Amino acid sequence: MRNQVKHFINGEWIESTGSETIDVVNPATEEVMGKISSGTNEDLNKAVAAAKAVLPTFSNSTKEERIQWLHNIVEGYKKRKDEFIEVMTDELGAPLSVSEEVHYNMGLGHFSHAAEALESFSFSENRGGHTVLKETIGVSGLITPWNFPTNQTSTKIASAIAAGSPVVLKPASKTPFAAMMLAEIIDEAGVPKGAFNLVNGTGSEIGDGISSHRDIDFVSFTGSGSVGEKIMQNAAQTIKKVALELGGKSPLIVLDDANVEEAAKSAVSHMMTNTGQVCSAATRILVPTSMKTQFEEAVQKVLPSFPVGDPRKEGIATGPLVSEDQWDTVQSYIEKGEKEATLLVGGTGKPEGLEKGYFAKPTVFTDVSNDMVIAQEEIFGPVTTILTYDSLDQALEIANDTIYGLAGYVIGKNPEKFRDVASRIKAGRITVNDTATDFHGPFGGYKQSGIGREWGDFGIEEYLEVKSVHGMPS
Repeated sequence: MRNQVKHFINGEWIESTGSETIDVVNPATEEVMGKISSGTNEDLNKAVAAAKAVLPTFSNSTKEERIQWLHNIVEGYKKRKDEFIEVMTDELGAPLSVSEEVHYNMGLGHFSHAAEALESFSFSENRGGHTVLKETIGVSGLITPWNFPTNQTSTKIASAIAAGSPVVLKPASKTPFAAMMLAEIIDEAGVPKGAFNLVNGTGSEIGDGISSHRDIDFVSFTGSGSVGEKIMQNAAQTIKKVALELGGKSPLIVLDDANVEEAAKSAVSHMMTNTGQVCSAATRILVPTSMKTQFEEAVQKVLPSFPVGDPRKEGIATGPLVSEDQWDTVQSYIEKGEKEATLLVGGTGKPEGLEKGYFAKPTVFTDVSNDMVIAQEEIFGPVTTILTYDSLDQALEIANDTIYGLAGYVIGKNPEKFRDVASRIKAGRITVNDTATDFHGPFGGYKQSGIGREWGDFGIEEYLEVKSVHGMPS
C-alpha cells in the first residue's frame, strides 16, 4: 500500500487541511493499491502563494542554472528507474515492458530534451529598431492526465523549469504516484523551494481552482475536451493564457502501394499500445477498397502477436483499462459499433481467462462509414475501425471529416504521396511509415484537439510572454 496523503508545497511534504482521501486502484487486480489526499482550496492557495513568492528569483535565474537543474533531474530520474516501472505498472496497468520502453523513457527524454533545447534558446533578439524579450509568464498551473503518468507531466514541468516559471501541479488522481516521485527528484535536484508544488485532489476542487485562480497566470492542461472547455471558461474570468492538449480520432491512410502486412501491424499497434488509451492513436484506418479483404485478413493474423493479460507477466503487450468507469465506457462504444458496423474481431465482455481486472477484448470493426459514432468519437480503448476509399482525394476528405486534428499517419512507398498527405491532413503531427518520434519537434493539435504546443523549444515558448522594447541604445 502506498499511503501518500501529503502535498508537496514550498519544498516540504505537508499535511492536507482536509481529511478526505482518494483510493488509487490497481486496474489489473481491482484492489486498492494506495491512498492520496483529496486536497482543498486552502491547500491550493498555499501552493500558489509559494510559487508566487519564488517567482522574482526563479524567473531571474540564469539559463545555466536551469540547464543544471534539468540535468540533475535526469540523473535523479535514472536512479529510480526500477521504481518508476513498478509504480506505473501498478497504477496504470501498463505491462512492465511498456512501462519501461514507453512511459519511463518518454518522461526521461523530456527533461533531457528540454535541457538541450535551452542550450540554444534565446530570450532576447534584436530586430532592427527594436529588441524582442521573452520573459517568464508567471505562475503556471499544470493539470495532467492519467494515461501517461510521466510523459505529459514531465514535458510540462521540464518546459516550465526551462522558462523559469514556478508551477503548481495537479496530477491525475487515478495515477498520482509517479508524479509524487517526480516531486522528490525535483527537490533533490536543487530546484528552488516553491518553484515546484504538487497538490493532489479532484478535478472539481483542485482542477477548477487552478484554472480560476487569480494568482495563476497560465494553465497547461491535457485531457478531455469537455474539461478543456470548462478550463477555458474558468480562465476567461482573469483572461489568463491556456494551453490545451485534448482528444483525437486520428486517421491512418494506407496507400495503394503499401505492404499490407506492415500496414496491418501498424494499425494493430495503435489499437493495442497502452491499451488504446492514447490521444494521438490512429483509430480510423483508411484502406483502398481493393485492399479491404486482404487487409482484414492481415489484421486478424497480426493480433495474436499483441497478447492481453497480467501486466506483470513476461511477453504481455497489453494490460487492462485504467478503471471500471473506463471499461464501462469502452463497452458502451463496442455495443454501439455492433449495431452500426461489422464486427471483425473482439466484442463486448472480457477476454477468456481474465475475469478479474478491467481487461477488454481487442476489437476491430469493418464496413465502417465516417458518420458512425465509432468513427467520430474518441473511444480510448483497444478498439479500431476500418474504412475504405477509392481515391486519395476521398481518403483525405474522410481523414479531415472530424472535429479533431491531433495526428495523422500514412503508410506506403510513394514520397510524392507522402508530401501530399502531410500537407493536406489538418492535424498537428503527421508520421510517415511509423518513423520514430523526434521529441524536439512540436506536439499539439488543430481544431478541437487543442491549443498550443509542447516538446522542445515550442514547449518552452508556452511559458513565456513576449515584450518588444523600442529605442533602447545598442
